[in-house]
Amino acid sequence: MAVIKHKEQRVGIFIDTQNLYHSAKNLYGGRVNFGAIMKEAVGNRALIRAVAYVITTESGEEKNFFEALGKLGIEAKTKDIQIFGSGAKKADWDVGLAVDAIKLAPKLDTVIIASGDGDFIPLVEYLQTNEGCQVEVIAFGKSSSGKLRDACDDFIDMCQNPKKYIMGAQRMYSPRPSRGGEARMPHYRGGPAQSRTNGGANGAAVGASEIGATDTTNAGDDSSYNDHSFQMDAPSAEERDTQ
Repeated sequence: MAVIKHKEQRVGIFIDTQNLYHSAKNLYGGRVNFGAIMKEAVGNRALIRAVAYVITTESGEEKNFFEALGKLGIEAKTKDIQIFGSGAKKADWDVGLAVDAIKLAPKLDTVIIASGDGDFIPLVEYLQTNEGCQVEVIAFGKSSSGKLRDACDDFIDMCQNPKKYIMGAQRMYSPRPSRGGEARMPHYRGGPAQSRTNGGANGAAVGASEIGATDTTNAGDDSSYNDHSFQMDAPSAEERDTQ
């Protein structure tokens, strides 16, 4: 069945920032252009709400990133990373994203989930069956759940045109396949982009330069997130000028 998209459709987009960040990094060695994602996913439809779910760093240096999101019309919701006595770190916004999508569903015709995490399959099915919403997903297909792709009404695969959605990429191809035919990537529940374990939590926050400031324009230079220290890189002079 063809997916219907028209300018009067009320759209809400819910962005799993960590999923997209880790997928872009692991697949292409680059950063996510959130401006391009918004433009492609929403199109000329009526945007009612856009929310990005972000894990804050211990240093709390996310101000520039949040300002850049705001310029795109995206509200940022934050949660502190949890550090346990064993040293394990947990960063998870799945429940919060799902609750927000369900609460806003009566005011929306279409719900867009920006994530390839298979944990959102029950949410997709609930929104379709109980709320009558058209549910679309935009994510990197090579790191996305196949069942999630099947469950949603429309899937936009950013791997089909990575240059459009990735900034500062070190490569425009995914890692070489293993014998089983799948890319060799770290695996966490719901896909390689999830940061629920000690190793997966590295890179839990996204730097201010990991976003397209206006539409598909890069908001910063090649300053990038420091995986090991959980620090946000300070914005460069160019970055401050472009914001």
